[in-house]
Amino acid sequence: MTCTVWDEGQWMERARRHRLRLEPYVLPALARKSRQEKHPVHDFLFEYYSFRPGSLLRWSPGPGVLLGGPRAGPAFAGRKGFIQVADGVRLAPFPAARLDHLQWATRFLETTSTRPPAFACLGLHEWAMVYRSPTVRHPQMSLRLAAGELERVLEEQPLGCTHYDAYRFFTGAARPRNELALSRETTTLHDQRGCIHVNMDLYRFGYKIYPWLPGELLADAFLLAVAAREIDMRASPYDLRPLGYEPIPLETSAGRGEYVRLQRQLAERAQPVRAGVLAAYRTLLETFR
Repeated sequence: MTCTVWDEGQWMERARRHRLRLEPYVLPALARKSRQEKHPVHDFLFEYYSFRPGSLLRWSPGPGVLLGGPRAGPAFAGRKGFIQVADGVRLAPFPAARLDHLQWATRFLETTSTRPPAFACLGLHEWAMVYRSPTVRHPQMSLRLAAGELERVLEEQPLGCTHYDAYRFFTGAARPRNELALSRETTTLHDQRGCIHVNMDLYRFGYKIYPWLPGELLADAFLLAVAAREIDMRASPYDLRPLGYEPIPLETSAGRGEYVRLQRQLAERAQPVRAGVLAAYRTLLETFR
């Protein structure tokens, strides 16, 4: 395989910039873990998503790059996917054992890229997760509304979630209210690129093939997920003002309008990230043909 050669100065600077972009999120997460503290917004990005914080900080050039210089060997020694060659370090071929994932994920990303986006769910999934339930998912945070008011808001709006991994956490009372009865098997039939969680999940598709994805693109996907999660939780019924998050009050028409505006902005921001991740999957698939 022909490789682009980056000298030591080039790849070390890229690795440095990668860390600078991500340390503001990774280092506080590691510190909280050491203190056994919880953050209801950002911890989700390190718990629900299974990629380790330390791995996120490790930059990769992606395929087709040879990293030169005497520091390349020690810097990437023992790193998953990297091999030492005569002139430096590069990525090994993508594992053939993961071909099924490449094929499924490529189909999914292609489908959600072409399906028209929808912006009618109004971010009510977190409300549906506490609807008529004596327990909540984030007991360390207070709810902004009393139980009866929270139920009224959900009952007055259509519940149009299209993403199974949000729907599966709905309470038993909330699930029948959703316009679709979702399942894992029908995920590809309903997921669409306007969904805040589908855009957040681009991070998962990125780290599933890392380090065979450029670190810059993985960082883009992670920071997109951060923005999505913050909108997600600001629109929830929890009071996150003690943490510096102003609510998006879905109980008001102005709040619902604000949510749709932010959801549309996020979907626009996600387009180049989705295109980049999809291109990376297609490139890896081509190596098996």
